[in-house]
Amino acid sequence: MAVLIFGHKNPDTDSVCSAIAYAALKSRLGIDAVPAAAGKINRETAFVLNRFEVAPPLIIQDVKTQVKDLKLENIPGLPPTTSILEAYHLMEEKHLPTLPVLNDAGELQGIVSMKDIAMGLIRGDFHRLCTSVSNLIDGLNGTLLSGTAGEIEGRISVIAFYVETIKGTFNDESIIIVGDRYDIIEHAIESRVQLIIITGGKPIPDKYIQLAQSAGVCMLSVPSDTYYTSKMIHQCGYLASIMRIGDVIRFYPNDYLEDVRDEMSRSHFRSYPVVDEGSRLAGFINRKHVLSPSRKRVVLVDHNEYAQSVDGLEEAEIMEIIDHHKLGDISTNLPISFRNVPVGSTCTIIYQMYLEHGLEPNRRMAGLLLSGILSDTLYFKSPTTTLADRKAAEELNRSVKSDLEAYAMEMFQAGTSLKGQSMMEIFNKDYKTFQVGHFEAGISQVFTLDVDEVFLRRNEVLETLHTLHENRNLELTMLLVTDILKEGSYLFYQCKNRQLIPLAFQTSADQGVFVTGLVSRKKQVVPRILEAIQQLDASR
Repeated sequence: MAVLIFGHKNPDTDSVCSAIAYAALKSRLGIDAVPAAAGKINRETAFVLNRFEVAPPLIIQDVKTQVKDLKLENIPGLPPTTSILEAYHLMEEKHLPTLPVLNDAGELQGIVSMKDIAMGLIRGDFHRLCTSVSNLIDGLNGTLLSGTAGEIEGRISVIAFYVETIKGTFNDESIIIVGDRYDIIEHAIESRVQLIIITGGKPIPDKYIQLAQSAGVCMLSVPSDTYYTSKMIHQCGYLASIMRIGDVIRFYPNDYLEDVRDEMSRSHFRSYPVVDEGSRLAGFINRKHVLSPSRKRVVLVDHNEYAQSVDGLEEAEIMEIIDHHKLGDISTNLPISFRNVPVGSTCTIIYQMYLEHGLEPNRRMAGLLLSGILSDTLYFKSPTTTLADRKAAEELNRSVKSDLEAYAMEMFQAGTSLKGQSMMEIFNKDYKTFQVGHFEAGISQVFTLDVDEVFLRRNEVLETLHTLHENRNLELTMLLVTDILKEGSYLFYQCKNRQLIPLAFQTSADQGVFVTGLVSRKKQVVPRILEAIQQLDASR
């Protein structure tokens, strides 16, 4: 199973580019890795991916264990025209509790168990048979005397009467089982029955074989006696005649394991087929699969908090965390590689890891890493920027060969236009929740060169803030509109404590107030709010 590498919800350029570049590094080291994004790619990131001709990553909503994560049991399927006897022998030989019945396209038609075979042979219609001549030859060890090995469907008669008694009872649907009673055989041929099975294995005079051939009547010779033949003939019937169809519980690769457990708890079957959307069989699962399931293996980049990660992370096996934020609340049962470096971008850390392995990223990966650094450091204007970020960007640009300032402005322009987006979309572009002191805050940050658009929609901003604040029941909900050129941010917020924001940022309580130099959510906004909370608590 490939390792899944992804960043935080509402992915930004740093989280997406670091995931893609790290997956590329893993692949070069011989590790199967797939980059992913925990949500829709934003405009800035889409611009970067398009610029460097890199395919967008897989979009994921959760990492809950699914059926496709399990090692399915591979049980051979049989076509519906297989004989019941052949299916029985296969189940005995392979110790299989269940067999799938598949058509030529591999689509599941039904299920057969040993119980189905037993009940079919007990409750079946013993007067009729639908099968092929080849099934009868194989099952009864017969020899074809006349006719062709086509399909047979009709009413079975075991003849123990005088010929005068049965005259007028044969027709073209009749399947006759008889010993070396040549008067009966001749009458059956004249009646053009569908099939004559001659028991006992004795040589049949050519006269009757030629009569049967001329009349187009299929005739078999079998070595067993009439009793054994009549007993075994129903086991030569098509598997389709006894397979379960309507009550077959089937699962799909994307089904969640928790739902599978619930369904299994309400049923009594031992094995369950897994099929794709086209009903093609993928394999089988049973109860032991859900007791000790395989889990998704994941690497987290650019975050280390449950609230910022995808749903179901508790079910996954976290292999590694690479981040540049404060320590969060994610824990693991076993030791893992956890790299947390106080730099301005996760892409800086990923680049350093390339160098540690003696590798240089190719131009496309260098372009992504450079873009992630420029984005997360606001072209080195963020207070989180370090010398390591500047050095990494300089070295990566040797491969990319771009005018850093011009490229950064072009990237920001592509990603910061707010036209055509709903306020909810704008708010959710980069929204994160933080446990700030003893209460939870939800803070969204938008970097833009289009501040006028925000103020033209001021009422919509405040209405959206109010709705989110009430629906999510937070102590503080904030929209931080960061003006890249002015190197500061406008504050819009809803807070249960009206004193908090003015105290934290030493400004008025007005909505949309500008705070010079405020550009980093993690290094400036959250610490100031925490400090203000502590001051308010101390003054009570």
